[in-house]
Amino acid sequence: MLPPNGILTTWGKFCDFPMETLTKAWFYQKSSRRKQRSVSLMKEHREQYGISGNCFDLAIWLLDEFEKDGIEAYPIGNYLNTEKAHTAVVALDERGRRFLCDLGDQWLKPILIDSAQHDFTGEILSGFFPAAQVQIKPVSSSVEVIYYRPSGKLSRQVYHTEPLDLKLFMEAAEYSQNQIRPRPLLEVRTPYKSEIAHWEFCNWESYLSTSEGLFKEEQLLTIEEWVERIHSKTRYDRKFLFEALEFYQMSYRRG
Repeated sequence: MLPPNGILTTWGKFCDFPMETLTKAWFYQKSSRRKQRSVSLMKEHREQYGISGNCFDLAIWLLDEFEKDGIEAYPIGNYLNTEKAHTAVVALDERGRRFLCDLGDQWLKPILIDSAQHDFTGEILSGFFPAAQVQIKPVSSSVEVIYYRPSGKLSRQVYHTEPLDLKLFMEAAEYSQNQIRPRPLLEVRTPYKSEIAHWEFCNWESYLSTSEGLFKEEQLLTIEEWVERIHSKTRYDRKFLFEALEFYQMSYRRG
């Protein structure tokens, strides 16, 4: 179920990239007409502020890196042009095997989704997703992922795996970057003991998900305190964090 070294090497360039909506809110205030950033601008912002972006940013950047590394890949997505939109990437190896690559949901590794391949298994697997085991169930032109949490809770997600038209994909990305919800979100993979856990900042609360369970962190009262906590997990620029969080705080008060 593991990808070959080529796909894994490209994926590894993004191992410390959070998925977040802070950049979306920050750039929305500063940009002109177009809100979806180019790869070159995303790289510039990464160099300046240490930031990454939302699932569309990450998919676009990952696709660009796959192309540079000579790996065939294409975007996939669900609920495009709605507030529920989510996108990921499918990469193909030299044998044509397809691997799901989802930086937006902070997977640890890409995973094989072709059930016809001899090395595919429908068993429950560890090491692909932080703080959860996963099971892959292909269904027609989709694939269902079942997540098994340490608490015993099960959740499911369906990916439509047909390639998206690039023009429609970019239009959906632009739509997404123009939708600013009043609740900030940031997710990042983070070391915890002998594993890679999942840390989440959502709606002014933060949690650490591990194989030992879910731990809610102490509530903070000020933007300055949140800046320091998020900075400690992401190394994001403090001034950037303050500006983005201030925008969200004002939106929250209005909402």
